[in-house]
Amino acid sequence: MKLPRLTGLLAGLLVLGLNLSAGSPVGQFAESADVGAPAIAGATTYDPSIQHYRMSAAGINMWGTTDQHQFAWNKLKGDFIVRARLEWVGQGVDPHRKAGWIARKSLDADSAYVDACVHGGDGLTSLQYRRTAGAITEQVVLPLTGGDVVQLERRGDTWIFSSARYGEPFVSQTLTGLDLGEEALVGLFLCSHDAKVKEEIIFKDVRIIQPPKAGYQPYRDYIGAHLEILNVHTGKLEVVHSSPVQFEAPNWKPDGRTLIVNVSGPGADKGQLQTFDLVTKQIGPLDTGTIGRNNNDHVLTFDGKMLGVSIHTPADGGRSVIYKLPATGGAPVRVTPKSPSYFHGWSPDAKWLVYTGGRKETPDATSDKYDIYKIPAEGGEEIRLTNSTGLSDGPEFTPDGRWIYFNSTRTGLMQLWRMRPDGSGQEQVTNDEFNNWFPHISPDGKWIAFISYGQDVAPADHPYYKHCYLRLMPIEGGKPRVIAYVFGGQGTINVPSWSPDSTRVAFVSNTDNIK
Repeated sequence: MKLPRLTGLLAGLLVLGLNLSAGSPVGQFAESADVGAPAIAGATTYDPSIQHYRMSAAGINMWGTTDQHQFAWNKLKGDFIVRARLEWVGQGVDPHRKAGWIARKSLDADSAYVDACVHGGDGLTSLQYRRTAGAITEQVVLPLTGGDVVQLERRGDTWIFSSARYGEPFVSQTLTGLDLGEEALVGLFLCSHDAKVKEEIIFKDVRIIQPPKAGYQPYRDYIGAHLEILNVHTGKLEVVHSSPVQFEAPNWKPDGRTLIVNVSGPGADKGQLQTFDLVTKQIGPLDTGTIGRNNNDHVLTFDGKMLGVSIHTPADGGRSVIYKLPATGGAPVRVTPKSPSYFHGWSPDAKWLVYTGGRKETPDATSDKYDIYKIPAEGGEEIRLTNSTGLSDGPEFTPDGRWIYFNSTRTGLMQLWRMRPDGSGQEQVTNDEFNNWFPHISPDGKWIAFISYGQDVAPADHPYYKHCYLRLMPIEGGKPRVIAYVFGGQGTINVPSWSPDSTRVAFVSNTDNIK
């Protein structure tokens, strides 16, 4: 799917005010052109079939008091996050050839700027900046060489450069007190560092993100969403659908071409389940009968015939209970008598449901204690499976039915655990510096995909609109690796999101610049 040519960063974000003869639109960028009149002209092209940008450029340098480089940009106002993966074409001539993201005050060669820069020879990764027009360039070096994932974030006059070698977490450096004005020219750049040489680079996974406005109210105020498909083995990533209305939790049907998502709002469709056809790109309603206000805990049986959903019901004081219904839609049947209950998984034989339940430990308790329960699919008494300190959440059966994986804060940070279907043999699976949520087991039983927050998020919280990672680890254990760098969180990957062939996962990322 071709990404929108103009990203629509609200009214005025792409008000260029530039010389339109400077360049032409390309992909998500409103303009592309050379800066500083290099002797050999550069160019930027976009291939919508693979969502890649290919840039060529010469240029003496981006240092000292002036710059020469190829530039593809938008004029952005306010805070933003821009991210891409870099792939150099060829070995290169000069080890100081450089590429990345840049924010400039103007197109003048001596403009004030800040960039997130990777050198193509020695792998130097640095945040370069010029505070005022004509000033000497300065830099802050990251403790990393050869980063190929590059992210630049603006928060007022503070700039954060994060970079990683794909598969690893970000390392970051911060620059404060650099004022480029209310609006800046922001985009991708390439400089060969040799006036007589043209270099080339490919930019993949390009994302231009506007975070929510300051003061937004979670679960009341929403921003837009991208539906993304990632091949976990090759790293190929594509946006297949975008909407200014928040949707969440893609769940892959056994046909391999249909996803189920829920609309979180705002609008008349809030709480409704919808289907998305990956072939036709068409959205359709999924009938849940007389129940509404579906949250993002909808899960298919392993054979794809039944669907379990969590619903907020007025009869239960607006708390969540679990229903089941045919996967094609139809009349729902309530399963859990108690609330709140948040659904997460079926047993492979579809005889049991596992879920997170909030229950008062004593009749006079003022708050619920959240643990993991199971209940027969035909209804009956629930069985408590965990009874530890902290929060336990996100239970999911392995395809062979031998284990239930879940996440728990019982040792401090949120980490992944597993247990037998009767609750015995509880053991920790991850033990690192991240808060790890929602373990999803691949249909072939070989892999675990999950979402990880940093320690800027409380262990028991999984909020919207944060920097996070999708990570992957073998089912037998080992060090997880990052497979996607995401601005999202709540709703990104709450439900089982694997393709039937165990090669891809579907997830949701967020931004406020979609029209």
